Amino acid sequence: MSAREQADLTLPCEWKPNVAAVDRSGAWLDKSFAQQEPGGMGLPRFSLKRYFFYVLCLTGTLLVLLNLLQDEIWHSMRPHPSQPQSVRTAGDGPKMKPDWPLKSKKPTMRVLRTRERVKNRLPSEVSNVNGTANFGENAIDSLDPSRRPWYMKGGSRRPYPAIKARSTGRRLAQLWPEENAYDDRVTNQLMFVPPDYNRTSGEHPLKKIMVPHGMSEAKAGPDIFFQQRCPVNTCTIVRDNPDEADLILFKDYITHVGRRPHNQVWMLYFLECPYHTQSVKNALINWTATYRRDSDIVAPYERWQYYDASVTQIPQTFNYAANKTKKVAWFVSNCHPRNQRMHYARELSKYIQVDIYGACGSLRCPRSQSQTCFDMLDEDYKFYLAFENSNCRDYITEKFFVNGLGHNVLPIVMGAHPTDYAHSAPYRSYIHVDEFESPRELAEYLHRLDRDDELYNSYFRWKGTGEFINTYFWCRMCAMLHDDRPPKYYKDVNEWWRGEGVCTTSSWREHDLARSQNFRNT
Repeated sequence: MSAREQADLTLPCEWKPNVAAVDRSGAWLDKSFAQQEPGGMGLPRFSLKRYFFYVLCLTGTLLVLLNLLQDEIWHSMRPHPSQPQSVRTAGDGPKMKPDWPLKSKKPTMRVLRTRERVKNRLPSEVSNVNGTANFGENAIDSLDPSRRPWYMKGGSRRPYPAIKARSTGRRLAQLWPEENAYDDRVTNQLMFVPPDYNRTSGEHPLKKIMVPHGMSEAKAGPDIFFQQRCPVNTCTIVRDNPDEADLILFKDYITHVGRRPHNQVWMLYFLECPYHTQSVKNALINWTATYRRDSDIVAPYERWQYYDASVTQIPQTFNYAANKTKKVAWFVSNCHPRNQRMHYARELSKYIQVDIYGACGSLRCPRSQSQTCFDMLDEDYKFYLAFENSNCRDYITEKFFVNGLGHNVLPIVMGAHPTDYAHSAPYRSYIHVDEFESPRELAEYLHRLDRDDELYNSYFRWKGTGEFINTYFWCRMCAMLHDDRPPKYYKDVNEWWRGEGVCTTSSWREHDLARSQNFRNT
């Protein structure tokens, strides 16, 4: 082999513009002007060895590129645990037919910019922005119910034991408020099975949950945990012998049960707001179970779950405004609540029709005929006042979920902070009074909705994107009792429950404004 050929073989993948080629007679030719075949079709000639090395180099390069591309695609498909999934509305891309599969897509730049603006705004400025996306959770198949989690309608997917971190040995599931303060962790708890939990073995003695009063559905024994198909079911209900219990559940008030044994958990269970619950003092509470998102076990009145957290709106084929001739309805019996809702409703009625049914109004629709009343709501009215009796954080009851979202009417809400509704309700499914400076301004917007069917119907595009789930309170309590967690207690549970900023007798708009002014003055 000549020296020139040896040099070519040492760098087979490097392209040199003036490297010589060899013709059939062995003469050296410049490659850029290689000898042409007879007939004028000029084609460069290469030696077989050089051709082999070029093919080998090209093949290797392609393999490297394909490997990098595959790795990039794989990483883009995996949800990052530290990033929430994007919120996509019908205006962020091409519209889908209602019966198409709902699949996640990367958020558009407009959505990312919107999320960044919302992130930088004060809580009081954020209105109707849903925040229920679960971190690291895969999209739920909305067309195949059997692939949904076990707690959803028709779902059969059961949880696996939780994964432990290699470095610390701690489980990765986020179950407690200090592990994830931005989510209610309900679905995390529903899908939690301790890392070393084995339901088929007899190694786990039954955890005893004592209920000293109330909770009639909690019959003594383990039946409730099997009836509800709990993933962690090695628990039993007891009504006596408090010293032997692993947990004592106090509903509404604390009763004297004797001295607390070591490692026994005391849990306070409240469903009403602080204005209508007992003051709890000098009680060493370990866990709380309330409607508030910062409770250890959140017990909401209803819990909305998207099939796919990135799809919050889908087109609707039904006209929810058709044949409705009346404006605003309200069913109410408590005429003197703490949040001045009656005053607001009467002021609103100066600018738009408000029909008040019950003891606080001039119209009647008896509770014994509740179905007839709600049928009337669906057929005649466009708006419904879902006003709570107190303005307290996270306090959102059946007035909103059942009376409002459960019917083909647009709820107007008062009660919890606007950001609390944004966390708990389907995206763009309601109107909060604090989005407007006055009842008059709200009425002007309602008149606009009344005239514009398309705008009115845009508040119903959440329908079909998810469902209200059963939160299985007893299942979650049993699972949490099996978690290997250091003991905790509330230094002052009464301060946590009814402290500053938990409730307000004014509107949240006024509350946030006063708070921001005080902050600037300090």
